Amino acid sequence: MRTFLQRLLKLARIRGLDAAGAGRRWESAKTIDGLNAAILAGATTAARRAGWYARNNPWVAAAVDSLVGNVVGAGVKPQSTHPDRAVRERLQALWLRWTDHATPDGLADFYGLQAMAVRTMIESGESFARFRVPPVASSIPLHIELLDREQVPLDLHREIGGGARVRAGIEFDAAGRRVAYHVLSSRPGDPLKPYRTDPIRVPAADCLHLFKPLAAGQLRGITWLAPVLLRLHELDQFEDAALVKAKVAALFTGFITDPDGTAGGLSGTNTGGALTVGMEPGSLIPLPSGTDIRFSNPTENDAYAPFVKNHLRAIAAGLGLPYELVSGDLEGVTYSSIRAGLIEFRRRVEQLQHNVVVHLFCRPVWERFVRLAVLTGELPVRDFDRNPNAYLGCAWLPPKFDYVDPVKDVQAEIMAIGAGLKSRSQAISERGYDAEQVDGEIAADKGRADGLGLSFGPASPPQPQDIANG
Repeated sequence: MRTFLQRLLKLARIRGLDAAGAGRRWESAKTIDGLNAAILAGATTAARRAGWYARNNPWVAAAVDSLVGNVVGAGVKPQSTHPDRAVRERLQALWLRWTDHATPDGLADFYGLQAMAVRTMIESGESFARFRVPPVASSIPLHIELLDREQVPLDLHREIGGGARVRAGIEFDAAGRRVAYHVLSSRPGDPLKPYRTDPIRVPAADCLHLFKPLAAGQLRGITWLAPVLLRLHELDQFEDAALVKAKVAALFTGFITDPDGTAGGLSGTNTGGALTVGMEPGSLIPLPSGTDIRFSNPTENDAYAPFVKNHLRAIAAGLGLPYELVSGDLEGVTYSSIRAGLIEFRRRVEQLQHNVVVHLFCRPVWERFVRLAVLTGELPVRDFDRNPNAYLGCAWLPPKFDYVDPVKDVQAEIMAIGAGLKSRSQAISERGYDAEQVDGEIAADKGRADGLGLSFGPASPPQPQDIANG
């Protein structure tokens, strides 16, 4: 037994990975014991700092706008997959009518609500919303109210009994399922609303919690700016110091030297020790004997531009954005390089759209909407209870990405459809449109053109020489 324990202790001292080693080189290294522990300790501070930079730093404002614009754009829109076309069309008409009345305050429609929720998720790490019944009766009695992340207290922990508990403001049952959120009536510190310290228990079915999960069992979200906040802070300090240095250097025109201290009678106005002399083209100013003027020639900081560019590249990488979208700097960009960067960026955006935004935010809204449409009689069906999945089925169409090279990209898509590698419906859906609606519009256009005696030939793609000639 003793020999076995000795061998076990010896193995424990052997480090096969440099990353797990010890010694002087690792003295200042930091580790994370658990993501939830890090979030509980610092997520609120990080979110508040991120919010400040999102409002005051132009690079961060551009990065957040770019992320929201690419993830949400004009909206991630639903397309019912019910097998009956009449049901699909009825659902789409009801949805289109409801989206304009989705929020209690009327400041945005449902797609504007998507953009605000995603923006809050990026800045604060998470966003909350709850379903509300509007005070005035409507065809679909559903409102969505956005909540501030601090309305769900991060420091609220409580044992309920029977294995149930509240962790970080979220109530879990004995099986580990989210069953409720404990919500404050207003954001702490809001000067315009009364603040109550006792949270209200809201069932999880009536709440939306949008955040990007990074690890199994993660309770709350963390700001997407967390990896770059320190760099942003240091970059701000560097730019402030460089600006002050340039301003101070620009204030000095020259310096008068007087080795003997006997000079005097210089023309001009002396204000606070600074001599102001009027200058005109061709001016000659006589100097007393023994004096000399040395003009200020401040040295430029040649490292300023590379330093800022390197930091902005790191910030863009930390946010998962191409550098050009953050900085707006297209110097030296080629078609191949920008295309390669955008392809990788779009792959990340598609992952966020389907795995986060659709799964955690859009899907629950559609399900609640369809059930209310059935309950209110706006969608008259008799087999919903027997087959609810047919009515709840939905494909979400994210906003299309603009072509980098429209001619080449469209030609490649036509070739893929012609070769049977993809369908027209798939191609149309990838551009953010409903294939049935597009086909209906094409048929309507053709019927109207035939009725008016109009004839249009097939549009031929522009040739390379035409593009080159403008």
